[in-house]
Amino acid sequence: MISVMIKGGSFLTNTLPPEDIFTPEDINVNQKLIANIVTEFLKGEIEPQIKELEAKAEGLMESLLKKSAGMGWLGIDIPKEFGGFGLDISTSMIVTEKMAVGGPFAIANFTHTVFGTFPILYFGNGEQKRRYLPDLAKGKKIGAFALTEPDMGSDALNVKTVAQLSKDEKDYVLNGQKQFISNAGFADVFITYAKVDGEKFTAFIMDRDSKGLSFGKEEDKMGILGASTRSVTMENVKVPAQNLLFQLGEGHVVAFNTLNLGRFKLGAASVGMAKLAFEDSIRYAKNRVQFGQPISNFGLIKEKIGEMAIRIFVGESIVYRTSKLLEDVLKNIKTSEESRFELGSRIEEYAIECSISKIYASEMLGFVADEAVQIHGGYGFMKDYPVERYYRDARIYRIFGGTNEINRLLLLRRLMREAAEDRFNLIGVLEKIAIEPLNTSGTFYYQKNEADLFHFLRDAKRITLYLLGLVCRAYPNDFGSHQELIRMISNMIIEVFAVESIVLRTQKIDKKLGEEKSMITKAISMVYILEASMRIERWAKLIVGVISEGQMLQNNLLTIKTLTQFVPIDSIAIRRQIADFMLRANRYFVA
Repeated sequence: MISVMIKGGSFLTNTLPPEDIFTPEDINVNQKLIANIVTEFLKGEIEPQIKELEAKAEGLMESLLKKSAGMGWLGIDIPKEFGGFGLDISTSMIVTEKMAVGGPFAIANFTHTVFGTFPILYFGNGEQKRRYLPDLAKGKKIGAFALTEPDMGSDALNVKTVAQLSKDEKDYVLNGQKQFISNAGFADVFITYAKVDGEKFTAFIMDRDSKGLSFGKEEDKMGILGASTRSVTMENVKVPAQNLLFQLGEGHVVAFNTLNLGRFKLGAASVGMAKLAFEDSIRYAKNRVQFGQPISNFGLIKEKIGEMAIRIFVGESIVYRTSKLLEDVLKNIKTSEESRFELGSRIEEYAIECSISKIYASEMLGFVADEAVQIHGGYGFMKDYPVERYYRDARIYRIFGGTNEINRLLLLRRLMREAAEDRFNLIGVLEKIAIEPLNTSGTFYYQKNEADLFHFLRDAKRITLYLLGLVCRAYPNDFGSHQELIRMISNMIIEVFAVESIVLRTQKIDKKLGEEKSMITKAISMVYILEASMRIERWAKLIVGVISEGQMLQNNLLTIKTLTQFVPIDSIAIRRQIADFMLRANRYFVA
């Protein structure tokens, strides 16, 4: 139990003890029971009907959502006083991960439980919660999130939808159009956003039966075919004044913090779908015989399986770690009307970690789904095999919740804001690194011991901070306009969080379960860290090539060389070892 709240982004300057992170090895009996019940429900009720869902069978999605509500899955985050389960953040995250089995149903469920519920749960007043949350928990009403507009994309505050208070002050009259709205075909409650008097960005709860509300046809999408996606048009729609959500002009607090939590949950969903694709690949590789033997015996197939397992392990470690950060910061605060501003501040605390979860896990999913199709060969291109659907469905995760490009920009913008506020002495650390020589204790050898893993982690943080300082000094007034450099710095920050998460997890498994159980996680960590070092070195060299020249360039290259020294390991043999371990387990499994 931590006594002091961990500052968001502080992983760059501090390292937690392993007992302060949450990992899959910490899942308790109740969480395992809930996970098993969710999986049984999905496999029994949802998975057999995925083809019908993709064919948009009339009323089927709504029917299945109501069945899900009967099991309590629509109210997982809603407190018991409002008819929900009131699960903690970590357990709710586990449920989200397991929901991946449901294919398009998982998207509808996710939209309802996160984007359609969280705004009211965290930012609604008492009357709004009593009026909406019980029905949302029981499936009597389905929720949706209507923010995106045809011309705004990821520029969330630039909405053109306007609202005017009626003369009798009983209603706000909304005019505008929203686009790509999930669940729009059947949702009863829409969390939407408009500028009051054309200026004050504000959130509203809008009911489907509102006069003047209309819907476009279902979008013809690449993936998530069974999920409803339509445009929503408001023509003089009257929204009761009591349905203004949170406060006038404070819609950004509702929108951005809902998106923060949504990004974290998208990370969990990505991990769940990646595990499905991985397990299908294991099964196929063991059964598919070519040249007289299963293709799982071939080196290039083992290379794919090993790398898929490595990336799933990293994504899983990141998402589970982030769940504890959010749980610790939210568990001691009631979702009362008086606490809404503090809730927003606390959720925003981990905006960086939520963006990292979404970026890493969604890109990991894209890689795993692609390799799953490749392992299946021609069959992977056929609709008879689930990996074809995983491949199509995976693509949207890099766009949902703000594109990964936007999230990389937000990540660094948030970090620089925290530095300006001196939240964890980031400025002091940057200044110290700028004036002190960055000596290391020597070449980093990739041995199977904690000292070597933490050695690399320390140097990865130092070089990332060193480069961040160089870029800030090179562009003190227009840093934000150099998006290519921001992307590379953000990538380095993501790698630091990823490496620290797997190093701490490996150490925790070793201490908790013993050296034998941590064998495979040490192997995964060694391979990942080796290649992370190569990636960080490459980004660092590209950055200094942009911002320096002559002797300064030579000095910067020498610093990079000092901090990224490594002796290569036999990563082929280790990847084969990881693949063989997974093939024996017949699934993704590490401890």
